[in-house]
Amino acid sequence: MKETMERIKKFRDDRDWKQFHTPSNLAKAISIESGELLEEFLWDNDNFNLQNVKEELADVMIYCIHMANALDVNIEDIINMKMDKNEMKYPVEKAKGKSTKYTEL
Repeated sequence: MKETMERIKKFRDDRDWKQFHTPSNLAKAISIESGELLEEFLWDNDNFNLQNVKEELADVMIYCIHMANALDVNIEDIINMKMDKNEMKYPVEKAKGKSTKYTEL
């Protein structure tokens, strides 16, 4: 994964795009790309173009990596921090097999 993350950063730097990668711009880009991912499922949940879904998902993840870089945060650290919180909010004995929000468990 480290090589991929370096490739993403190099792509940005080779084009001098870091100047545009403010947290605000990146949050907007993540939201826009997420909308494009969601659009792939519009009207039909079962018949979607897998290649398009993979590309839109990759776009979301690439912008998330750019956001982590812009904020100077370690992706692995913040994911594990959030997973610790999620495990406390959704204990297996209460949440297993349920889609209920943690406040309703």
